[in-house]
Amino acid sequence: MTRTIIGPMSEGERRLLTVLNQIFEIEKKLSLHGDPNNLGRNINRTKDAIEELGFFYEDPIGQDFQETRTDIEATISGKGTEQLKIVEVIKPIVRYGQRALSRVVQKGIVVVEAATETEE
Repeated sequence: MTRTIIGPMSEGERRLLTVLNQIFEIEKKLSLHGDPNNLGRNINRTKDAIEELGFFYEDPIGQDFQETRTDIEATISGKGTEQLKIVEVIKPIVRYGQRALSRVVQKGIVVVEAATETEE
């Protein structure tokens, strides 16, 4: 069962989380391999329809990582522990509500590592 911040979820909400996670995975694969059939447009329409229900996800890739964040669970990769950046997102942060004011439904699962000197 997915760990939630807003409390127990209904079966419908769990199914919606599964759909959002699958859309996120498809977007990741499309960004790596291109979009030969213009599937991005269909994905965006699907995400818009789900957002009308109040659910959306956030991809924190590239963001700075602070240990005080409560919306992600991180695994540290590499040797350094200073100036950590999110380098891989396994599961996105799923939120419910309006973008300006929302609650976390699913914590993001990420991999972080120290920024290299060229990235600083």
